[in-house]
Amino acid sequence: MTHPYEWFRASAEKYPSRIALDVAGIELTYAELQAAVEWMSARMHKVLGAPPRRVGLLTSRSPVTYIAYLAALRLGGAPVPLNPAAPGLRNADIAGEAALDITILDHSSGDDVAEYRANACGRFLDMTGDTWRDPVAGIPPQAQRHDDDIAYINFTSGSTGKPKGVPTTDLNMYAFVEHIVERYRFTSESRVSHAFELFFDGSIIEMFGAWGAGGRLCVLQRADVFTPVKFVNAKRLTHWASAPSVISFARRLRALPPGSMPTLRRTSFGGEALPIEAAEAWAKAAPNSIVTNAYGPTETTVVVTGYAVPRDCADWIETSNGTVPIGDLYPHVDWILLDSDMQPTDDGELCIRGPQRFPGYLDPAQNAGRFVVDGRVHDGTESLTPEHYYRTGDRCRKEDGELVHLGRIDDQVKIRGYRIELSEIESVLRRHPAVAEMVVIAVPAADGEVDLHGLYTGDKVTDAEFMDLLRRLPGYMHPRGFQHRDSIPLSSVGKVDRKRLIREFTPVA
Repeated sequence: MTHPYEWFRASAEKYPSRIALDVAGIELTYAELQAAVEWMSARMHKVLGAPPRRVGLLTSRSPVTYIAYLAALRLGGAPVPLNPAAPGLRNADIAGEAALDITILDHSSGDDVAEYRANACGRFLDMTGDTWRDPVAGIPPQAQRHDDDIAYINFTSGSTGKPKGVPTTDLNMYAFVEHIVERYRFTSESRVSHAFELFFDGSIIEMFGAWGAGGRLCVLQRADVFTPVKFVNAKRLTHWASAPSVISFARRLRALPPGSMPTLRRTSFGGEALPIEAAEAWAKAAPNSIVTNAYGPTETTVVVTGYAVPRDCADWIETSNGTVPIGDLYPHVDWILLDSDMQPTDDGELCIRGPQRFPGYLDPAQNAGRFVVDGRVHDGTESLTPEHYYRTGDRCRKEDGELVHLGRIDDQVKIRGYRIELSEIESVLRRHPAVAEMVVIAVPAADGEVDLHGLYTGDKVTDAEFMDLLRRLPGYMHPRGFQHRDSIPLSSVGKVDRKRLIREFTPVA
């Protein structure tokens, strides 16, 4: 079995003079990056007096970020990426939940780094300034890793307000990376984007797709995300991966003209629904690229599906909600659709098991209700087995032979007793040619009812024009009003920040 660090090390031995990392104006060859990783390994070992078990990374889009990530794997530890933009106390809570031995800091650690240091557990290794000049006494040996070792830990939002720690094992990661290196045709000639923040597991596609094949990883800084065409052409990228919101940014700036990204060969979008119009705009801008819509919860190791959009728009499937299908699940993944009684159905909650399914949350109490086997929902009192399916909470069904994501099970809202899907309303409203982005939110009204509000970007549209589009939908599915905005707020992982929008519209008691 090949383990995460071994993919990188094998490429470093085969392609020592090729560029492995291009970040913040610094280019490191595989040999140079490997030497930096070994140096970082020695620094971690010196601070702790032993190899680390869990390594926090309070860094963002800096050389230190990637060097420390690989160093943690080399020493047998699990990297735990943190969000420098999050409050220091929240990151400190995550540090405690993950039982961090050490946290790596640098100039990108954020404004709340002092609060984090005052409240977080473990030791700290501050790489700010000239620390790279410090000598090391010796390089500790590379650790022997095993299939059930934790490769990395990501934290997702929990319904109770407590972040949920999602450990991904070496076996989970191996099953995923082995498949995507082949699926996305990564080679030593590949130039791969790194648009995701490290605490979003989509970054695994980019990092280990590139390093597993000897390719070049090209890291976008935050401002680059708004001008993808400029970055793609400057770096002559062959591979791109991001959330679909990048398309909205570029279209809003009129910066996604047809034929503008000729070097791209593979594109992968994921993290949220991919509207058909957005996919069409990107496909025209990157005419030589295969555009793939990918889907997967963090709990199933990054992504488990991939739908390649047909080259000819005439062959595109017209889905019920106006989004690109997510496609078939990977062949090594077992899946089923279940209804509310946990019985098989053609339209229901997607449940997944197989080698990419994680072993359970760091806090076992959070496993209750999230797994199912033989129609029985896991109550947390028994051990999880490979037979248990993970309940994704996502509603899917087959349309024209392809699996389509229809939204979250818990995103269904009830208006005057009727269950509705917000994505269905958004799909209808996006048909207006002046609309770039459209989001419909459900907001508790002062009278206890639920109001719908539409928010959009692009050119201004009259309410009458929107209502004309909605005439085929029943009245209870019509938003109360429509707000034109310059931009739609995004969360730290590039998804629409619906919670923030709902707070803006919720009446103050």
